[in-house]
Amino acid sequence: MDVSDEAIQALTAVPYFAGVDSALVAMIAGQTIRQEYDTGQVVFLEGEQEVALYVVQQGWLKAVKMSPDGREQVLHFIGPGEVFNAIGVFVESTNPATVIALEPATLWLIPQAIMLKLLDDYPELARVVIQRLASRVQQLIAMVEDLSLRTIEARLARYLIEQSTAEQLQRPRWATQTELANRLGTVPDVLNRALRSLAKDQLIRVERHQIQILNYNGLESKAGFDK
Repeated sequence: MDVSDEAIQALTAVPYFAGVDSALVAMIAGQTIRQEYDTGQVVFLEGEQEVALYVVQQGWLKAVKMSPDGREQVLHFIGPGEVFNAIGVFVESTNPATVIALEPATLWLIPQAIMLKLLDDYPELARVVIQRLASRVQQLIAMVEDLSLRTIEARLARYLIEQSTAEQLQRPRWATQTELANRLGTVPDVLNRALRSLAKDQLIRVERHQIQILNYNGLESKAGFDK
């Protein structure tokens, strides 16, 4: 597979371009830039002016806010088929977060000028972008609500439900308790106690590479979904 075909394959896997004409996707692919990042490598820093939209072909990354003392709050784990840095491209402002590779990752960059012209020429694409941005805002509002109003056990229960498939959550190699604690706004010791508490209540079973939900309704109740 040549670079152009690889770029087309990566773009067509993204909801942004699901309804876009194949000839147009090929044109966009011809102007994308392929980049690879190693584990722990920074893609860009908060406050930098980014001028490209990023499409993840493979690998996982995290978008984080950093406190002055180095503590992280993970805003979002970003995986294959996802797009990030829309704010930097469409609002034309400095980036509000730092993005770091959690494992080796392959990204495709679409220059800002290309994306802005596409929005002008293809209103249906603009609608998709607006919907995706609105969905992201809703997720961030929900995160603020979680951090402000819910206990760590409730936040953990909610996260497990939202991320699970077939009543189990597969844990990638990078999904350490430290990373999960950073996502839930706590520290590993407190997270570990919350995991043990949910396991003691027979709501979940914690294994090395996965967390199995034993009592889905009970976990929903713990998360506050029934209120």
